[in-house]
Amino acid sequence: MTPVAKRGSKSLVVVESPAKARTVANILGRQYEVKASIGHVRDLPKSALGVDVKHGFDPYYIVPKEKQRVVDEIAAASKRAQAVFLATDPDREGEAIAWHLVQAIGLDEASPRRVVFHEITPQAVRAAFRHPRAIDMQLVQAQQARRILDRLVGYNLSPLLWKKVARGLSAGRVQSVALRLVVEREREVQDFVPKEYWSIEAQLSKADDPQSFRAKLTGLVGKRKKLEIASQSEADRLVSLLQSAAYSVAAVQKKKQARRPSPPFITSTLQQEAARRLGFTAQRTMRIAQQLYEGLAIGDEGQVGLITYMRTDSTQVADSARRETRAYIREKFGQPYLPASPRVYKKRVKRAQEAHEAIRPTSTYREPERVRRYLNRDQERLYTLIWQRMVASQMADALYDVTTVDIEARPGRGRDDYLFRAVNTQLAFPGYRHLYTEAREEGEEEEDLGKNPLPELAAGDLLRLLELFPEQHFTEPPPRYTEGTLVRTLEEKGIGRPSTYAPIIATVQGRGYVEKQNGRLRPQELGFVVNDLLTTYFPDIVDVNFTAEMEDELDEIARGERSWQPVVQDFYAPLMKALAIASEAPVARQETGEMCAQCGRPMVIRWGRRGRFVACSGYPQCRNTRPVEDEGEPLPATEEACPQCGSPMVAKRGRYGPFLACSRYPQCQGTRPLLVKTGARCPLCGGDIVEKRSRRGRVFYGCADYPSCQFTTWTRPLPTPCPECGGLLLAAGENRARCSQCRWRGQAPQEAPATTGLPAGQR
Repeated sequence: MTPVAKRGSKSLVVVESPAKARTVANILGRQYEVKASIGHVRDLPKSALGVDVKHGFDPYYIVPKEKQRVVDEIAAASKRAQAVFLATDPDREGEAIAWHLVQAIGLDEASPRRVVFHEITPQAVRAAFRHPRAIDMQLVQAQQARRILDRLVGYNLSPLLWKKVARGLSAGRVQSVALRLVVEREREVQDFVPKEYWSIEAQLSKADDPQSFRAKLTGLVGKRKKLEIASQSEADRLVSLLQSAAYSVAAVQKKKQARRPSPPFITSTLQQEAARRLGFTAQRTMRIAQQLYEGLAIGDEGQVGLITYMRTDSTQVADSARRETRAYIREKFGQPYLPASPRVYKKRVKRAQEAHEAIRPTSTYREPERVRRYLNRDQERLYTLIWQRMVASQMADALYDVTTVDIEARPGRGRDDYLFRAVNTQLAFPGYRHLYTEAREEGEEEEDLGKNPLPELAAGDLLRLLELFPEQHFTEPPPRYTEGTLVRTLEEKGIGRPSTYAPIIATVQGRGYVEKQNGRLRPQELGFVVNDLLTTYFPDIVDVNFTAEMEDELDEIARGERSWQPVVQDFYAPLMKALAIASEAPVARQETGEMCAQCGRPMVIRWGRRGRFVACSGYPQCRNTRPVEDEGEPLPATEEACPQCGSPMVAKRGRYGPFLACSRYPQCQGTRPLLVKTGARCPLCGGDIVEKRSRRGRVFYGCADYPSCQFTTWTRPLPTPCPECGGLLLAAGENRARCSQCRWRGQAPQEAPATTGLPAGQR
């Protein structure tokens, strides 16, 4: 028999990650042994449903093989420990991990102590250990219900997609709703019919003043209805009428306008701002935020957690953090930048659930400049963003002087009088803007501070018309989603939770349903096919309101207001009925009218992760496939020589895009990539930057001189250099660009089309 270890003098603490373990151990000292569970230690089996649908949906959990050693080590440590503390993350997932640890290790449920802290600082950690509590089984059951619901959807719908569309696909309770949002937005864009409209502006000045200003035609005097100009003929008629009109100031209004700072970050707003300002994906943002939360080595301080917990939908801030931030503002910026009382932000998130704080630095006095040398570039940029947002959130309002001038244009002779309006906004006091301003999404209106300076005007002043500027416009379709705007929409509609936004977006891209192009999410043909199948046969599963209501029910379970089994039962029964109907749906494929050269069965067009291809209908017995020949114009021969036999190479299209192949195929199977030049020059060596594809089929860009030069970027480079520093410009949304080396952002220059590596005249 194995001897029983004696209880030692140390207590065992279990957290999720090694980085967090190092930081907590640094705080607690030698009286504690800190172990990392490396995430969940138990889960439903991958090879089976793992849910007993006939007996109350009881889950069957296992310890995966790769986690057995971790569980054994924690179990051994628990036997020799004086006490066991479970310090996993402060949310439902963390609560579930703690409960699974109890079950996997075989501890008495009354023995372990649950400790919760939202920031890994000495004060917060020690306070948590002074007030341990029991595991909250209501939170555990809510997480368990979510896991079972997701398993029921995934393990029933995914095999259906394999049969009807293509193997390797997946459906999910939340991911499929996100896909539907992207697909429906794309169809809105495709179906959009632009409408013409015109605007007219007047360049005016006082009779005795050389300073001129612009005013915009808004309507008729005395009528509230906005004037709509639908055609050039109407615009020309108005211009002719206004040329001879008499202009005078009708009213001048001056007012002070105050703007409050934005609240500190929550998960969704951090992901949105990091995407807009830093170009980070949601997944990248959360990975870096996790590192900042779990702790990094900061000089003499040792391992320190730099920010509070990063999965939260609460804008609340601890009183101590507010006091510290206000003291910092007073010392750093002076009393004028400090509001009379601390700012308190209330939750605005639909169906917010977690009682966390907002995402903020654990110490305001730990300025980005102080810690910069201890962080990598991504960590430093994200920490700076979080720090600035928190400090700005407690600073004084920005104050503006807003002048609005209404101008009457009187054509005379019994005609209607027209109303023009000129507005000028000047920043009177920067307040929080001294430190931070929120970035804008592409397409959102930019601030017009000081863009239209006005002379001193008073009611009754006569004005001189210098010129009229009619301009044609067209209405634009709704913008395609970016990662940030998709996260914002999911949050507004109550779909998913802070911990799920990044995985959702990563999954729909990873499955090949959606591709990011110029920063925008565009559904691929496979995404349309999958979405249409799911919306036809499972309308409730991919319904936005239904999914949001399901989140409400999970919240009710977490509050102890509902039992989890009835919630799962109410979901499961309709799912099975819909699945039975969907099983009779036709396979998503197109007939080609040709027969397989290998087995004689019909050849059909099917879908894969990288688009359409022709395959034998006898799959898997016959695996004959080839590219779809009608994918664009045929590519011509080239002057390239085959690297294996020296014969001419020809351009072909495969399932993974265009490539060069030996003209003697199949006798010679030499191939090489077909380079698509972007026209941009490598900032490291000056070579061509070309389009490439990763192993998963995702487009990226790199130097053509690889491997001697290893420059790469996921963002499309532009051929025109930065107008300020001459650096490499990158696409930053539709018709927008940003410099990779300085802070310049602006309108994207007109591009020449990308070229392939084909000889001139054959591209």
